[in-house]
Amino acid sequence: MNIRTGLNLAVAAVFLVLASWWMGQQAYTWFPPQAAAESKLIDDLFSVLVSLGTFIFLGVTGALLYSVLFNRAGRYDYSDGPPIEGNIPLEIVWTAIPLLLVAWIAFYSYQVYDQMDIRGPMEVVHLHMPNMMESAYADPLANAEPLEEIEVQSKQWAWVFRYPQQNVTSTELHLPVDRRVKVSLQSEDVIHGFFIPAFRLKQDAIPGRTIDFEFTPIRPGKYRLRDSQYSGTYFAAMQTDVVVQSPEDYQQWLAAAAAQPPQTAYNQAIYEYNRIIEKGLIRGWKSIPPAPAPVVNYASRDDQGLQSSQ
Repeated sequence: MNIRTGLNLAVAAVFLVLASWWMGQQAYTWFPPQAAAESKLIDDLFSVLVSLGTFIFLGVTGALLYSVLFNRAGRYDYSDGPPIEGNIPLEIVWTAIPLLLVAWIAFYSYQVYDQMDIRGPMEVVHLHMPNMMESAYADPLANAEPLEEIEVQSKQWAWVFRYPQQNVTSTELHLPVDRRVKVSLQSEDVIHGFFIPAFRLKQDAIPGRTIDFEFTPIRPGKYRLRDSQYSGTYFAAMQTDVVVQSPEDYQQWLAAAAAQPPQTAYNQAIYEYNRIIEKGLIRGWKSIPPAPAPVVNYASRDDQGLQSSQ
């Protein structure tokens, strides 16, 4: 290898590294705002994977383009290429590097998955234990006892949140910012997916099991909770708001909700199901009736607006 070739390779390597790093930084803008401490773990992992993918893509594509542009045979050159039988050191290198890279990605991904402490539906033990999340990004209070414990009931097709210390029930999830929260997930019928995109959290709720996990909201605002599992005909309507607010506003909301008498909340699945029954419409598939509408102290503001407009 002459000096010119070495310099060209060095320049190409620097370009690949800078382009890959830039693309990895852009990956942070492809997600919703980071609203929980745990979201930084997922975003950092995704940024690393995007950087590696960009490096490999540009490297392979660049080598192919260079070969096509500068190493083409002449128009009337029909001669055979030089006989190449192989290069053992080179083959060892291009086998070992991808192997080590994939092993490192798997180890890094598992670390993030383990820190998030997300549990799969195949776990058949009764999971009711504190989450031992060790996120380096979380607020220092994350290492203390959970400030607030919230019970989450999921059913076809509604979310119900219970705050046992204040005996408050709600169809809207309220959380204090910068405080550790412990959530206990339960399902009354089928598997539901507790998924908040802005938190990067997805945890399955399994019938007959109580699954605990913890997280730390870090950004005040209103976000969306969705059912990530197909749980039946009206699963798309099984979503509600997640309101992250200051600890003071959170305590005021709890006090105001506790003072309200329980009432039946509006449920979109029940409304759509009843309309079909009333109009005698015939669909091409079977559907089970939705579970009874939840009776709560506080109903989602969006649900109240829909109910008043019907």
